[in-house]
Amino acid sequence: MSVINFKRSIRIITVFALFVSVNTIYAQPAEQLIKVIVAPDHADWNYTTGEKVKFTITVLQNGNAVKNAVVKYETGPEKMEPAKKDSLMLANGILVVDGGTMKEPGFLRCIATTTLNDKTYRGLATAAFSPSKIEPTIGIPSDFTAFWQQAKTDLAKVPMDARMTLLPERCTENVNVYHVNLQNFRVGTRLYGILCVPKKDGKYPAILQVPGAGARAYNGDIANAEKGFITFQIGIHGVPVNMDVSVYNNLMAGSLAGYWNYNLDDKHRYYYKRVYLGCIRANDFIVSLPQYDGKNLGVIGGSQGGALSIVTAALDPRVQYLVAIYPALSDLTGYLKGRAGGWPHLFDKNNLAFNNKKEKIETAGYYDVVNFARQVKVPGYYTYGFNDETCPPTSMYAAYNVITAPKELFIAQETGHWTYPEQNEKITNWLVAKLKGQL
Repeated sequence: MSVINFKRSIRIITVFALFVSVNTIYAQPAEQLIKVIVAPDHADWNYTTGEKVKFTITVLQNGNAVKNAVVKYETGPEKMEPAKKDSLMLANGILVVDGGTMKEPGFLRCIATTTLNDKTYRGLATAAFSPSKIEPTIGIPSDFTAFWQQAKTDLAKVPMDARMTLLPERCTENVNVYHVNLQNFRVGTRLYGILCVPKKDGKYPAILQVPGAGARAYNGDIANAEKGFITFQIGIHGVPVNMDVSVYNNLMAGSLAGYWNYNLDDKHRYYYKRVYLGCIRANDFIVSLPQYDGKNLGVIGGSQGGALSIVTAALDPRVQYLVAIYPALSDLTGYLKGRAGGWPHLFDKNNLAFNNKKEKIETAGYYDVVNFARQVKVPGYYTYGFNDETCPPTSMYAAYNVITAPKELFIAQETGHWTYPEQNEKITNWLVAKLKGQL
């Protein structure tokens, strides 16, 4: 292999790794010297309501149990006040805990910590109780469909005014890379993203990549463009996506801090209205490209992006396939009914911005992923884990269970808000095969 081709191959691999990390939000946690392993007594972590669960807690160093480790543990429904707390010394490094049961479908979690050499180590496991029977707590507004139809009609009246700037330093032998900005939501409001298009003449399927929470720069998904796809990776905040990281850090510490709370008491002005419509506007741009094949469009994202994948597929009939990785914004009102709700935990009493004002609850109904999940009509691939503390599995199942379209679910039980390489491989293979008509 030539030096040039070697460097290009390394670059493609690096960009692919970035694509995976951006869409799944968090990489797999780093290994630690001391491991606190918590495991339910069912291999699949699944129980029926009323069935009792036992958790085994093990403290390991170099693969061996740490004798006489002091462990603090608590058990109870995820994100709720623990039903039981205790602290014990593990003579042989292993402890079996009676976790009790759940009478209603949901998730029961055991969290264990130990402190060794002035450093605290933590582990957890979450037992699922009849998760396929979890029902949403969020109500659907009577004018939900009309509200979003009017929003799309208003968006269609706003000229797209697409502007593309070639980024020569990012282009490869086979792919052109552009920084793109479009007019979104209303005149003067912009949407930015990185577009990657194969150079070879032809018509190609497309992938819209929607972002996780926060603000950041994007490099574009060159790897999938090299495979013969148009890829469009977007931001949601109306700022360029090719700036220095310090700019985004300043925004998240300043004007964008807690943006998910902005105008929650007004369904017409809530922050996510421009975000949801921006995803449709991104598709407007994709389908306008002469290289687009006119029929194969997929959307993929993780966390906030997982929510946006479902929302975009529900609102835009041009989307043919969706991938949602631990979707956020699901069943937000769970906390008001005594159970976990989805990120950003708007109605969690422990949230510093907590406010259960009637208008805020009503607005949530127009933006909750559950109500979009009800509208999905295209095949989707979904993946998440039981140990997710950012997007509680109770909230994600509340959305997943109402989907009537063809769906596939890959559960990696012990994952939190991160994914294994095997999940990423399954995600990529499924979407690529669907868009190329190989499944």
